[in-house]
Amino acid sequence: MPRVLSNRHVGVSLLVLTLAVAAGVAYPGDRPPIAASAPRAAAAPSATTHTPVPAAAPAPHGLPVVDYAGAPPGLPDDPDPRSTVAVTEGVHPASRRVLYDAPGGVPRAYLPPFINGVPVTVPIVARRPGWVAVLVPSVNRRMGWLTTTGWTLRSLPDQLVVRLRAHELTWLRDGVRRTSWTVATGSPATPTPVGRTFVLGRARGAGAAYGGLDVLALGSVPENRDSLPASLRGAHTGIHSWYATSSFGHSVSNGCIRVPRDGQRTLLDHLTPGTTLTVLG
Repeated sequence: MPRVLSNRHVGVSLLVLTLAVAAGVAYPGDRPPIAASAPRAAAAPSATTHTPVPAAAPAPHGLPVVDYAGAPPGLPDDPDPRSTVAVTEGVHPASRRVLYDAPGGVPRAYLPPFINGVPVTVPIVARRPGWVAVLVPSVNRRMGWLTTTGWTLRSLPDQLVVRLRAHELTWLRDGVRRTSWTVATGSPATPTPVGRTFVLGRARGAGAAYGGLDVLALGSVPENRDSLPASLRGAHTGIHSWYATSSFGHSVSNGCIRVPRDGQRTLLDHLTPGTTLTVLG
């Protein structure tokens, strides 16, 4: 169960598209009316429909901040936690940004630009005029709404899918399967949280048990912290290598996803913060 300590720089890409629509005007036939001097009616200009953008309420004094320990209540559910549709863009806040429970709704928390010194990138899972919804770290299957200012858009080319019954982790890039590994997942007492989460950051592995490789800490947290040893109750779930290959293919971990050593190296080499992981039953 990892604690985030360090991370690597993530590239930024921003794409803005502008669409223009022009309306044509139909004219009468080629035979003019007898009263040729009568003026023709001017074509009415095409009407443009503007969708109103809900206003953002100011943040109240003392609004809590999402941190590594947890997120405050009141955030809405992820509307599609089992979705395996690729999420291709994420948000990196330039400063603390207010998370709302709906577009124009109630402020619930601040999303910070860093957690434990690691730059935060959260995947965009829904959009409305003037607003985006992002998955929230340190809580399971929750999202929050941000206004479309004060953050940087980041590209997320990769995607992970875990199938618990098959004990299989699949890595996709640009929607195309790259490879899969047989993995170990959480035990019945300490299950791997199902639903969508994302790579929060990179943490140092705790010695030989992790194969000498770093851990990918996830946004998800244990479903029941009291079922864990006291030393792990403040940790997040993660993806890491494991010293005992006999665990692969079984439900034996404290909730983390144990990956063969070569697979962990591949993930560490390619995945960026904000990459989504969908855990299916």
